[in-house]
Amino acid sequence: MTGFTLRGAITNVEQIASRRGIRSFRLLQRLYGRGNWRKLKGQALVELANGQVVVAELHWYEAHGIGRVGMKVKRLLE
Repeated sequence: MTGFTLRGAITNVEQIASRRGIRSFRLLQRLYGRGNWRKLKGQALVELANGQVVVAELHWYEAHGIGRVGMKVKRLLE
């Protein structure tokens, strides 16, 4: 799901995969540079494109010195 805005801090952050365990590891390196890439998930309050504010599970990639990329809403929790 695209078209959302974070409205609070991300909580319950867990690592799903790291480095070569990430399917798009080579793509991430090519697009954003080399780094200690990790795939993470967490929960946050988000505002959807239609204006609805809900708690959602988010997935994203992150590397030290590069930051968060590819953040998406995986599912709505409310």
